[in-house]
Amino acid sequence: MRRTRGHGARQEPERVHRARLPLRRSLLGRLLAVSALVAACSVAATAWIAVQTTSGAIKQEQGQNLTADARIYDTLLEYAARNPTWDGVGATVRKLARESGRRVALTTQGRQPLADSATGEAVPALPPQASAVVDPLSVDTVLAARGADGQGTGADRIDPRAVGPFRLSAADSRALRRTADAKVACLNRAGIASDVVVGASGRPRVQIVGNDPERALGTRCDLAALDSPTRSERKALDALTELADACLKRQGREGVRLNNDLSWGDPAPVAVPGEPGAVVPRPVPAPRDAPAEQATPSVEMPERTGENDRAIASCVGTARSEQLSSYVASPALLFIGDEGGATLPGFDLSPANTARIAGAAALVLALTVGASVFAGARLVRPLHALTGAAQRMRDGEQPASVPVSGDDEVGRLAAAFNDMSAHRARLEEQRKAMVSDVAHELRTPLSNIRGWLEAAQDGLADLDPAFVSSLLEEAVLLQHIIDDLQDLAAADAGVLRLHPEPVEVQELLGQVAAAHQARAENAGVTLAVTATAPGPALSADPVRLRQAVGNLVSNAVRHTPEGGRVTLRAYAADRGGGTVVIEVTDTGSGIPADDLPHVFDRFWRAEKSRSRRTGGSGLGLAIVRKLVEAHGGTVEATSTEGEGSTFALRLPGAEPPSAP
Repeated sequence: MRRTRGHGARQEPERVHRARLPLRRSLLGRLLAVSALVAACSVAATAWIAVQTTSGAIKQEQGQNLTADARIYDTLLEYAARNPTWDGVGATVRKLARESGRRVALTTQGRQPLADSATGEAVPALPPQASAVVDPLSVDTVLAARGADGQGTGADRIDPRAVGPFRLSAADSRALRRTADAKVACLNRAGIASDVVVGASGRPRVQIVGNDPERALGTRCDLAALDSPTRSERKALDALTELADACLKRQGREGVRLNNDLSWGDPAPVAVPGEPGAVVPRPVPAPRDAPAEQATPSVEMPERTGENDRAIASCVGTARSEQLSSYVASPALLFIGDEGGATLPGFDLSPANTARIAGAAALVLALTVGASVFAGARLVRPLHALTGAAQRMRDGEQPASVPVSGDDEVGRLAAAFNDMSAHRARLEEQRKAMVSDVAHELRTPLSNIRGWLEAAQDGLADLDPAFVSSLLEEAVLLQHIIDDLQDLAAADAGVLRLHPEPVEVQELLGQVAAAHQARAENAGVTLAVTATAPGPALSADPVRLRQAVGNLVSNAVRHTPEGGRVTLRAYAADRGGGTVVIEVTDTGSGIPADDLPHVFDRFWRAEKSRSRRTGGSGLGLAIVRKLVEAHGGTVEATSTEGEGSTFALRLPGAEPPSAP
């Protein structure tokens, strides 16, 4: 018999609802459309990004190569400034090639090889134009500005690391270093932070932290001793002055006297220590913002504007080049390129490249669609099975399990559906059994009352006290069943009202025992309360708690044979009193292990005949569980068949009073 909804309901709802949806409305169709759209957008975006970023990547790589080239140039320039020849430069060239991943070659100006990082039989030829000329007396200012150490050059383009005859001997350098260390210690004691900086020539100087040398003028730490030239420096400075004077005389100009910083003028002479009668020009202090390497002679001279000063500056630069030529390596050609001579491939949107992009896009699109079809089919198939099973359950058919494909989202959904279906079947069986049990429980007292009343009406029974007492007993039983059902309904609806208050557990157990003492004596059962002093604190509804414990005691007395014992006790499960346990233990027949999980189910009884002599209505333990759960606790049962059972109520203990 098919069910319909109202007069306008369709006559065949099952066939309508189970019809396959069109592809454009189905989950598979939507999955395919979204996958194709995503694939097309991703391919188009990838191609556009590749075209747009290729030029940027090339520029970035060129910038990185330029930085690496500047580092290579600076390292070789330092080698040339510190060595008179290129002998032994091969190790430095190979190290630079390993660090940069590029080919580094060095030749003379006649293109005779000096060092080359490329080895093997088939060495690529060098390009026709060199990357740079490594000459410490004529530095490439562009590459030097991008060097690894940021080393600058003077106005004459001479590398400051080329010091030549101005390099101090080891003894002079140690002596000056001791003096500098003493000055630094003096300044530090005066509260002026300073440090020793050693220049390329080996001459130390004192650097004030904060680069403010005027702070040291007010101290007793005389720094003038560090400005006095050594014998070798005076000799080199005299030779440089002679070369500059010779250049000026060739131009018909007068000679000049050069100071320690290669400035010129006519300052008052000072005596040279250790040289009686010898005088040299008083050194002019270096500029306040001079770098550490500026302690060596350089043509970083004060700005001059006259024609004579420009001529002097030119002659001093020429004299320095002439003086240093024998101390530095000769100019060399530097070649830097990719390993193996390879160049960076270009990229353009030629027809061939366009065809490749289109082919790759089509392949990606096809793979995406194919994968989407495969994945979508596997996804939709179990969903169809779930839909069919749900519709069969709606139509009242016997619920059936659906296959679980795996431990993924769909598989878990199928497993949850199977659990729901099984749970629904159990609930339906329980509902049918409950209706039958309620009808049976209500039928018995009603049948007795009706029978006695009909007998009285027919004159077969007299309205004596025994007759009235029998009717009253049946009415009380009927009222008891109705009250139990009402309590369960209120608990299920969440409207079971509790009135918690402080409860003395031992006193409550004594009240329950006194109420059931007469029944226990009639059954020949000993009913006792095990006292614990002091009893655990508990906050609960005393009426509902007595009802729960009373149901357990009544059940225990009913199933304990004559001569048995029922014991009540309460104790705290932990030291803090967070959980209070109330136990009802009997020495009765016990509960079989298979029946133990069902003892708290409604209308469940181990004796299926439902005789009044062997059991009650089957609602007592169900009410116990609901009352305990309403108090925020749990109930559990343990039993050994033939030895007895123990029912334990675990209730939250009373909170200790807060400190004032």
